[in-house]
Amino acid sequence: MLNVRNLHIQFFNKAEKTWLNAVNDVSLQLEKGKVLGIVGESGSGKSVTSFSIMQLHDPQYTRIGGEIIFDGADLLKLTQEEIRSYRGNKIAIIFQEPMTALNPVFTCGNQVQEAIMLHQKVDKTAAKLKTIALFEEVQLPGPERIFNSYPHELSGGQKQRVMIAMALSCDPELLIADEPTTALDVTVQKTILQLLRKLKDERQMSMIFISHDLSVISEVADEVAVMYKGELVEQAAAKELFSHPQHPYTRGLLACRPNPELQLKRLPVVADFLDTPGNPSMAEILAGNSYNPEEVRIRREGLYQQRPLLQLQELSTWFPVRKGLFGRTTDHIKAVDGVTLDVYPGETLGLVGESGCGKTTLGRSILRLVEPTAGTLRFEGRDLLALNKKALRATRKDIQLIFQDPYSALNPRLTVGHAIMEPLQVHGLFVSDAERKKVVMDLLAKVGLLPSHFDRYPHEFSGGQRQRIVIARALALQPKFIICDESVSALDVSVQAQVLNLLRQLQQELGLTYIFISHDLSVVKHISDRMVVMNKGKIVEQSFPEDIYHHPKDRYTQRLIEAIPGRNRQF
Repeated sequence: MLNVRNLHIQFFNKAEKTWLNAVNDVSLQLEKGKVLGIVGESGSGKSVTSFSIMQLHDPQYTRIGGEIIFDGADLLKLTQEEIRSYRGNKIAIIFQEPMTALNPVFTCGNQVQEAIMLHQKVDKTAAKLKTIALFEEVQLPGPERIFNSYPHELSGGQKQRVMIAMALSCDPELLIADEPTTALDVTVQKTILQLLRKLKDERQMSMIFISHDLSVISEVADEVAVMYKGELVEQAAAKELFSHPQHPYTRGLLACRPNPELQLKRLPVVADFLDTPGNPSMAEILAGNSYNPEEVRIRREGLYQQRPLLQLQELSTWFPVRKGLFGRTTDHIKAVDGVTLDVYPGETLGLVGESGCGKTTLGRSILRLVEPTAGTLRFEGRDLLALNKKALRATRKDIQLIFQDPYSALNPRLTVGHAIMEPLQVHGLFVSDAERKKVVMDLLAKVGLLPSHFDRYPHEFSGGQRQRIVIARALALQPKFIICDESVSALDVSVQAQVLNLLRQLQQELGLTYIFISHDLSVVKHISDRMVVMNKGKIVEQSFPEDIYHHPKDRYTQRLIEAIPGRNRQF
């Protein structure tokens, strides 16, 4: 059905007035009714390659060479008018971020209806009926209600289903899914993957599924292509690639995703495979890298004989629901509802649950970024809820937060050096900015960045580098306790492994205590000494990671474990 031959893509750099190579000599094949998975890190060229199939690049600043043969026609030789007849009708795409792909000022129904009317030349009534039928097909609850809802009124999984309905609206032969589950909870991700497989089989479509995560690819793909720095480094049947990966980069991608069955001291990273002479196997890289039971016993004995650093007793944070002309409180959203918890010096407490379970609100309540409604909150024996603003600010020096999105957490107008220096100035630490700059330089080195990065701005860094910057900023005040709020969820699996290794290394060097918040149970199990599972504002289960993973007591925990991508892979 699709044959991509010797594809070359260049983009024009307006600042430097040069052409940059994005994709080099890539050849791919896709059979009718099959799923081709394209995997690689950000910048590997996977999305650029798929966008070229639909000719979505600006022709003024893009050069594309080679052939893209679809149903016998070379798409690269078609005029803009001719390619429009393929877009939507024969080839459709699901974009990575549904909130930015959907227009916020139109209802979801209007947007799908418009696409149907544009491509199928039917009237408004017929288009509406088809839209509602599509919403039913993608298993949206209350299709009529969703039709009249705006994007901001839907959950992430529901928005993604609307995007899938829009892509299917003109019965395409080929569906391109560009990272369609990246920002979703594991349980929602599982339902979206199941839905895509079901729709593919029922409609006998072909599909290109793009992801940075080989575990996700393993759930859907018949054939897998691995891209690295704009080149295709490996392509094979899924079973063959996962059983016998040939290229060091592929082995690195497979190894750097936390494996819940293993208890590793350090996650392997792609560089371990690419930079080590002799093309090492996974077994060689992992040799001597696991905790033995005696090491685990000694660590736990040392941790839990201490007095708790943080103590929560029946902590609740409720948000009022107000209605009517005078804003009368009619109900409460119980974001955190009676949580009792101890955190010990030097431990990592993993906090896991889906979006809306209350885990982020709990983290912010500890810092009093949102004010708790009831309960007690003690840090080093002090009652944090009794502190005035001045005393609370002084205490916050010891408790820091690493936000989920490092880009929005950094001021785009400040260089990263000044962003890290700012907390030192606020708290009046050190005599001069010259001394503070020396501290910042040491912090940059500690998190694996260069001295030259001091004078650069946030937009000049990759996602992984920005995450290291916000970690350095959190360390600036020499805290005892850090809350990591989904701090690796948006990163490539290879970069995620580097950041997790860094957090563990810093804990060992500086004696830090972490609460690590995530919806990804594999990641939480890897990094945590103890795990807490939250659902609907309450703790439903807490124990050691291996106990929760192998012997979950609560049905909600069982669902989270069952949804881990690649867990039930048969090869």
